Amino acid sequence: MDYFRKNSGTGSNKQSSTPIRMRIILGVILVLFAMLIGQLAYLQLVYGSRFKAEVQQSDSTVISNQVPRGVMYDAKGRVLVGNKATNAITYTKSASTTTTQIYQISNALSNYIKITDEKPTKQMVADYYLADENNNTKISAQLPKSDKVDADGNKKTNSEIYKAELNYVEKMNLKLNEKQKTAALIFNKISGAYTLSTIYIKNKGLTDKEIAQVGEHLSELPGVGIGTEWQRSYPNGSSIQSIIGSVSTEKSGLPSDNLQYYLRNGYSRNDRVGTSYLEKEYEPLLKGTKSTSRVTTKSNGNIQQTKTVYNGQAGASLMLTIDAKYQKQVQAALKRVYSSAESAGAARYSNGAYAVAMNPQTGALLAVAGINRNTNTGKTTDNALGVINQSFVMGSVVKGATVSGGLINHIITPINNTLPDTPIYLPGSPVKKSVYPIGTFSSLDAETALEVSSNIYMMHLAMKWVGAKYVPKQYIHMPNDSFDILRRNFAMFGLGQKTGVDLPGEVSGIEGKSFNSKGNILSGSVLDLAYGNYDAYTPIQLVQYVSTIANGGYRMQPYIVQSVGKTSRDGKKIYINYNKKPNVQQAIPWTPDELNVVRQGFWRVVHGTNGWGTAHPLKNVKPSISGKTGTAQTFYYDAEHPNRKHNIELINATFIGYAPSKNPKLAVAVVFPGLDPDGEGTYTLQVAKAMIQDYFKLHSTK
Repeated sequence: MDYFRKNSGTGSNKQSSTPIRMRIILGVILVLFAMLIGQLAYLQLVYGSRFKAEVQQSDSTVISNQVPRGVMYDAKGRVLVGNKATNAITYTKSASTTTTQIYQISNALSNYIKITDEKPTKQMVADYYLADENNNTKISAQLPKSDKVDADGNKKTNSEIYKAELNYVEKMNLKLNEKQKTAALIFNKISGAYTLSTIYIKNKGLTDKEIAQVGEHLSELPGVGIGTEWQRSYPNGSSIQSIIGSVSTEKSGLPSDNLQYYLRNGYSRNDRVGTSYLEKEYEPLLKGTKSTSRVTTKSNGNIQQTKTVYNGQAGASLMLTIDAKYQKQVQAALKRVYSSAESAGAARYSNGAYAVAMNPQTGALLAVAGINRNTNTGKTTDNALGVINQSFVMGSVVKGATVSGGLINHIITPINNTLPDTPIYLPGSPVKKSVYPIGTFSSLDAETALEVSSNIYMMHLAMKWVGAKYVPKQYIHMPNDSFDILRRNFAMFGLGQKTGVDLPGEVSGIEGKSFNSKGNILSGSVLDLAYGNYDAYTPIQLVQYVSTIANGGYRMQPYIVQSVGKTSRDGKKIYINYNKKPNVQQAIPWTPDELNVVRQGFWRVVHGTNGWGTAHPLKNVKPSISGKTGTAQTFYYDAEHPNRKHNIELINATFIGYAPSKNPKLAVAVVFPGLDPDGEGTYTLQVAKAMIQDYFKLHSTK
């Protein structure tokens, strides 16, 4: 049985070898620990002060702050729009601010201020409620499992869970007291602030008590400060505020449609910018240069120091061509006369009225007034902008341009300008005639045609001009370029063209159709165009057109900003850096004799002796007036119900004029659209009379 041998001595070898290996491993570990301790000692002794400095080091960042926007003055130096400085509670958010800290600051600050002009939304309330760690824990525990994990049992993201918590809290319909509502609003404002950006916590209705209490506790309110906010003010009224425009609020910030443009140009998202008209048009000048401050932060992100580096530069000042006192008078006259038209029932379907005054020699706008009327409610509001963005068929006021075109193109001459005054009979259409009875005149010269406002004269002139072939009651043939010929002539005076006024939003007017669906020219409409009863123009185009006649033939670009400058620190002096130079857009190629035909016609409209003269009520106004009236047929249009058909016939009443008749210094245009044909009255003449008399009273030389 010797198949198996004893393996003697094996067990004793294992027992002896194990302690040796353990000793080796322990020895290696001790050596490594010794090396680590040595390295730490070396770093502490050699680099300790350096590490300590790095831990305690701070970082600095340059931030910018708002400066006052530029002031706008009228032609006499009166402030039209300025800045009102108000105290404000501010907050500058540090890089390390936590939600809990924001919650604590919001609660603390709500002890000293009240925000009553805003109401927190349900989401604001929920955000504020969940910022309390105890509330958050409680809601998290109550949240259904399905809101925490998905269908596969995986935990949802923190943002998904928080959204579910918000929905849960919103459904609780929490009722906050006034103090808590204020805290919720503050929490929302601070939470939405960018790091190291300064925002306004409260900048309206801040009381002295609130300022004092916040000031006493600033050390307990990290990031909170007391600053200055600038609000736009209008010390001379708001009659042209629509032209001045508006500025965005800090809450609305940069307009979304031009966001990238503003960001590329150094704006912050919550900056205030001009959003309309002069405020928008001159934004680069009005905004000024922001002040800059260097904010020093500790390594933990807390703000250590804020130091002003550059005080900034207030926005440039604009001096307008408008006289605030005259502007108020024009607006008052327009409202007074329009009110009388309403009382008489003549303005039942009218949607407003407009008046504009201009210096015909320079193009400077002297007054811009407008009324918008809701035809359904009868409510009226100021709408000076309608002068540049509302178009109307203006009627016979354009006849001066028609006669001018006939003279310039030698269709008629200063000596030979008599045409027959026989009505136009088109096949299948009502007779086209003037307002006076058929047969009143057998023929008319140009001056008399303007005086009595003959439609017939203008139609015969247009047919001769474009080379029309006409047989009464049988046919009329117009060349296809007939509209182009007349419209080019009107455009020479600015009618149907943007004037280039320094305000955004100007429209060019409305052109009627030139051809029917079969491609045939609308011959009757060519005749209507000749006497102003087809295309639509703006009030500012009318005043530019009549100024061109007044100044001898120079179409001047209208403008409202006369100069750009800088206001002294005490606000008492303006240093002018730029003055607007008058711009001639086109010179009318007529001779003095041709111009005199039109001027004589405009003179006789007011001062003539013919019984069909249309502006004789202005005959005794001093200084003397020359001008032209207009009446155009139109129909009632309900803007709130555009698809509803109406057959209510109305008229647009207009007047253009200048004074004095020799060496004119003032040009005016008045438009009363949508009047009752049976109650046209003399409303436009009444406004024009007031505009001219008031202007020369203000500018009389004693």
